Amino acid sequence: MGIVLTIPELKGRIAALKAQGKKVAFANGHFDLLHVGHLRYLQAARAEGDALVVGLNDDPSVSRLKGSGRPVVPAAERAELLAALEPVDFVVVFDGDSPAPLLAELQPDVHCKGTDYGTPQRVPEYGVVRAYGGRTALVGDPKDHATSDLISKVKALP
Repeated sequence: MGIVLTIPELKGRIAALKAQGKKVAFANGHFDLLHVGHLRYLQAARAEGDALVVGLNDDPSVSRLKGSGRPVVPAAERAELLAALEPVDFVVVFDGDSPAPLLAELQPDVHCKGTDYGTPQRVPEYGVVRAYGGRTALVGDPKDHATSDLISKVKALP
């Protein structure tokens, strides 16, 4: 089972892993109402490294990016759920709309994003990761699951 850490705590863990020659993978997202697409993404991301860090958008950024009424589940609870998933080693909640500053600070070996980007070069954080010598990998199955679809289905129930 993974654990939820602060950024300074996580930096220490990553440094220790790298000192042991371990490869650190990083995945990020909102993870509001977990679904099978999230799990498949995280499983594939974990396969890219010896440890998986999940960067979780804080509540204000989810609200800005996804709209009113989101997130459905608060960040602390989303982090706890993510940490309980088998592929996840560490979870860190970050502020801001992009994980780019966090990636620059943590410098994981591999930044994992979903297949909907098409190519690694289309990932917005590609340049940041490349600048410190990291790699961007597209992982998971086709993006045919979405939290917004789940919310719509629930709202449509009689």
